[in-house]
Amino acid sequence: MVRQIVLDTETTGFDPLNGDRLVEVACLEIQDLVPTGRSFHRYIDPCRDVPAGAEKVHGLSAAFLRGKPKFDDPDIVDALLDFIGDAHIVAHNASFDRNFVNWELQQIGRAVLHESRWIDTLAMARTRFPGAHCSLDALCKRFKISLAERDKHGALIDARLLAEVYLELHGGRERGLDLGGASAPEAISVVAAGSYVARPRPLAPLLTEAERAAHAVFLETALKDKSLWSKLGG
Repeated sequence: MVRQIVLDTETTGFDPLNGDRLVEVACLEIQDLVPTGRSFHRYIDPCRDVPAGAEKVHGLSAAFLRGKPKFDDPDIVDALLDFIGDAHIVAHNASFDRNFVNWELQQIGRAVLHESRWIDTLAMARTRFPGAHCSLDALCKRFKISLAERDKHGALIDARLLAEVYLELHGGRERGLDLGGASAPEAISVVAAGSYVARPRPLAPLLTEAERAAHAVFLETALKDKSLWSKLGG
């Protein structure tokens, strides 16, 4: 079983080395490309102001974040690392999220999440669609994934959208997929190319008894012992 974590963050800016900090982190669990329904989501007090430009993007004000747990709170750092475990981490423009998460981990003496564990959907999309726009919004539009719930860039909704994009980049998903529901593991069936399995609910036969009888007569009179249909148990 291949377990992966789809992760998204929101921040006060673009670079932790310039004093920018995490304000929100969200993760979704997928297993063998099937969403399990398990998720992780926290708001984080950045212990600084939130620039107007950043607040316009994600809608999180300094007043809203003030008093939320700081990153070093066990309910954030321990819970986040426990949720991720030893899984690979899927992120869009992964270096951005990785830099912020690892910077926060380094500040409290925790081991960083090594680059080899991260899967970058932006790089995947650029390889598949060279020259095309590959932002998360652009990929959602390309794959006809609804953006109706997305007013601003929230980490949880973006992680859900990214999970759908990631599945599409791996070959597709059922259109009825619900990433947030408890029944998510049953919502999609992924079958490896070249492998075939019996239908869980066989299709009802469409042939009438008269048609079956006519076909049997044809095999007996026209093809006789050359009938592959009969040899293969048709």
